[in-house]
Amino acid sequence: MTTHSFGERGRASRRSLLRAAGLGAGIAAGAPLLAACGDDDEGGGDSGGNQTITWWHIANTDPGLTINANLAKEFEAANPGVKIEVTPLENEAFKAKLLPATQAGNPPDLFHSWGGGVLEQQQQAGLVKELKGDWIKQIVPNGAKLYQVGGKQYGVPFDVGMVGFWYNKDLFAKANISAPPATWGELLDTVRKLKASGTVPIALAGAEKWPAHFYWSYLVIRQGGVAAFAEAAKSGAFDGPDFVTAGEKLKQLVDLQPFQPGFLGAKYSTNDGQAAIMGNGKAAMELMGQWAPPTQAAYSTTKQGIGDKLGFFPFPSLEGGRGKPDEVFGGGNGYAVGRNAPSKTMAFLEFLLSVESQKKSTAGGGVLPVTAGAEVAITDPNLKKVQETAKSASGFQLYLDQAYKPALGQTVNDSVAALVAGQATPQKVAEDIAKAAK
Repeated sequence: MTTHSFGERGRASRRSLLRAAGLGAGIAAGAPLLAACGDDDEGGGDSGGNQTITWWHIANTDPGLTINANLAKEFEAANPGVKIEVTPLENEAFKAKLLPATQAGNPPDLFHSWGGGVLEQQQQAGLVKELKGDWIKQIVPNGAKLYQVGGKQYGVPFDVGMVGFWYNKDLFAKANISAPPATWGELLDTVRKLKASGTVPIALAGAEKWPAHFYWSYLVIRQGGVAAFAEAAKSGAFDGPDFVTAGEKLKQLVDLQPFQPGFLGAKYSTNDGQAAIMGNGKAAMELMGQWAPPTQAAYSTTKQGIGDKLGFFPFPSLEGGRGKPDEVFGGGNGYAVGRNAPSKTMAFLEFLLSVESQKKSTAGGGVLPVTAGAEVAITDPNLKKVQETAKSASGFQLYLDQAYKPALGQTVNDSVAALVAGQATPQKVAEDIAKAAK
């Protein structure tokens, strides 16, 4: 598997980097830059033998919520004087809370990260610590690379997987669909058959935008390959033919009106959102990552989801496309260490990535472990398929809203959302993204 390279970003003053990262607004005029950009290798917040570690993560529902709470208690028990203050947050709430903390130059001690361009900005602004230690060598290389800047480790994944289609086998059978679609044309036919059977084909959290960008991104990969993104990241030419074609193909799907009523106002993780619609058996498909099964269950009315009715298939190939059908789009959920973190934070992170901790996280479902030896804990057949598909992939592309710097990633999300809402053409989507990249 190959990992997308994000290229050289160039050098700039620390104040410029703060502005680029959206941090400048949180720093008073004339304030010393070191107050926001210092690199205290010994860590802040140490008080003799007592240390408090703030930990922000996005596992705000079970099983992850309880698993993480238990891991924190286990570490505290083994390290007298250490207190872990755990703050579980929903995905969007986490982003909203992290922004003012980083603007103030005071990130949490340990916090969720998807790596890529966002982590790179945090590193350039001096907000995260470099991670070292032999334990990092036990992490799958392609996962670890997502959290490297300039060849150095500034974060680590605890989960690496891919985005694909999760589907309801019973609803497929109701529509007389005998097998998951293998090509884009077959996917469109599948949507038509599902609609004819009275079933909502696809659940989509249109209000949050990031789920829609999965479709456009995968279509670029199927049209031009992962290489198309690698080349555009260097040149800024996101308005090339492959990107326009991806938009045109997505419009084919949008024109079939495959999403649930009111999808433009729907969120992902709410009791009436995308995950709940799938978990309650009200839609046949969703395009989502490896965390989909437990999230569907958590927001379903029964808290069980649809169980063994749930299946998984990779994103279909594209007729006439040059991209390899085994190239994948996805990424890792991971952690970064804040610049003021007390010294025991590193030990806690190493503990979270230990084989035993990874097994516990994996056993709950929705986590594909990154530490060698922990993969034996994967029991769900769908997740085994996800891991095997991702592991054997010939190319790998990180989520675009994390791979690139925030301004460009947000433009991708906004532009694709506009296309899905019928407010932008494929050509305009490509042009807007290219403009943001230059």
